[in-house]
Amino acid sequence: MGADIKSLRIRIKSVDSTLHLTKAMGLVASSKIRRANEAMMKGREYAAAVKQAVSILSAGSECAKSPYMQNRGEGRTRLIVIAGDRGLAGGYNANIFRLMRSYPDAEVIPIGKRACERYGKAVNSSERFGFDEAYALAKELCADFAAAKYDRLGIVCTKYVSMMTQEAQVIWLLPLTKTEDLRGAGVIFEPDEISILNAAMPEYVAGGLIAALRESFASEVAARRCAMDNAGKNAQEMIDTLQLEYNRARQGAITQEITEIVAGSGS
Repeated sequence: MGADIKSLRIRIKSVDSTLHLTKAMGLVASSKIRRANEAMMKGREYAAAVKQAVSILSAGSECAKSPYMQNRGEGRTRLIVIAGDRGLAGGYNANIFRLMRSYPDAEVIPIGKRACERYGKAVNSSERFGFDEAYALAKELCADFAAAKYDRLGIVCTKYVSMMTQEAQVIWLLPLTKTEDLRGAGVIFEPDEISILNAAMPEYVAGGLIAALRESFASEVAARRCAMDNAGKNAQEMIDTLQLEYNRARQGAITQEITEIVAGSGS
């Protein structure tokens, strides 16, 4: 009986430590949610503005000659894979890697410590990946696409639906597709549409990448907050159950001691 009480006491202490950890991580995630959501909304607005400008340009007949509008099929695919820097975020990272199973032959450019570890590349941070880094990567990717070194470019990231729901997705950036309902009527382009489109492509790719990074990070902190809330509830329920077992075991031990004392005094 004494061994059972000691074992229960150790288990209660262990689960209690886990409860304190989940609460601390939940608080950290909560403190980041507002700023992450603000950054996500700004990223969406910027990417939408750049995309609209590129869509107007690509609707012009001359821009059909641009290397960025040449559809060469799906043979050689490059995917920028955005995952988190840490775990303990529910299915956030696992959903990204599960989606990647659909593209076994793709060339992967990982962003985020978990993605870099999985694909064996130099470790970088998805939370601290800034516009300068995004623009440098975008210039390289655009140059390689124009040189026909690969056929399509996508970003594997996480879409923020709500605090409770985040979905892994692929956003395709290259090649561009012509948008028939957008025309640059009344807009004069200097020197010409195709030159402006080609020059704007690194900005377009960088804008899409930054927006995906910001949305993925907002999804990560939301997923971590929910995961820590659920873990905390489970830990508290386990503590309550163990405490009940501990009290029963202790009561049984006390009853046994009293019984032995009474029996000893009567003999």
